[in-house]
Amino acid sequence: MTSRLHAHIGTLRQLEILLAVHDHGSINAAAKALFLTQPTVSIQMKKLTEAVGVPLYHHSQRRLVFTDEGMKVVKTAVEVLDSFARLDRALGDMKRLKTGTLRLAVVNTSQYFIPHLLGPFCELYPGIDVQLKVGNREQTLERLKRGIDDFYVFSHPPKDSDSDSIEFLDNPLVAIAYDGHPLAHGKPVTLKQLQDEPFIMREQGSGTRFAVEEFLKKHDVSLNVKMTIDSNEAIKHSVMSKLGISIVSAHTLGYGGQAGLVKLPVRELPIDSHWFFVWSRSKRKTALATEFLEYVDGEGKQRLQQELMR
Repeated sequence: MTSRLHAHIGTLRQLEILLAVHDHGSINAAAKALFLTQPTVSIQMKKLTEAVGVPLYHHSQRRLVFTDEGMKVVKTAVEVLDSFARLDRALGDMKRLKTGTLRLAVVNTSQYFIPHLLGPFCELYPGIDVQLKVGNREQTLERLKRGIDDFYVFSHPPKDSDSDSIEFLDNPLVAIAYDGHPLAHGKPVTLKQLQDEPFIMREQGSGTRFAVEEFLKKHDVSLNVKMTIDSNEAIKHSVMSKLGISIVSAHTLGYGGQAGLVKLPVRELPIDSHWFFVWSRSKRKTALATEFLEYVDGEGKQRLQQELMR
């Protein structure tokens, strides 16, 4: 009987009619309750009985009595219809953005401003959940290739992937030194004057490192790299500790703080860079993801730009 049910029980409407027959005790009463004709109800019950393969009920002394098999089908019908009702409510809540999960994978440096983007959005939709994965460029690219998340944040979006993107925020890269460094006297210095300074570089696979190396290649300058560090905060503290100078995103100072640090007035800087929201073309956007992208490209972008100008 189970295989027949799985293969042949046709419509939810038949299950609804079955429950009406059971609850009202007769074909006639069920037809009136459902605003159907009695023959229509009888035909649907006949089709359902044929699909199950055994009688669902019989008449005894003018009463409709359900068989054991019929009661099992009734119980299952209640469970099925309740499941669909719960699904309908859940989908309705998701359409109204009362529930849902937003998945983001971002490169390390963007962690300074992404929470400032998410905060106001989550206030608008307090019932949603957010999963935020922070990694370097290579790790985030791998997640994009696998289509794990709704959105990815890069300073240099991939050119060879099946993805779309929007530019939403400037990402100037600036030189920093400890407060009191000999080059931090307020007068402009040149990129070549940095060549003999011990330099702290981001790790391989970092978007910041990629931008710095492309910039140095363009200006035919080599820096004296003494340390490689995979954390912006560790770089900042290393610079404070006089271990060297570095080039970092201005956002690491604006949102992360710059006590003990100064921006070096290098003529050729800042490096012009931008932040991009990226998504896979092959991954269908949820209603929540669509709403978030509209927010990012409008109010969210404006809010961040205003905060950076303060």
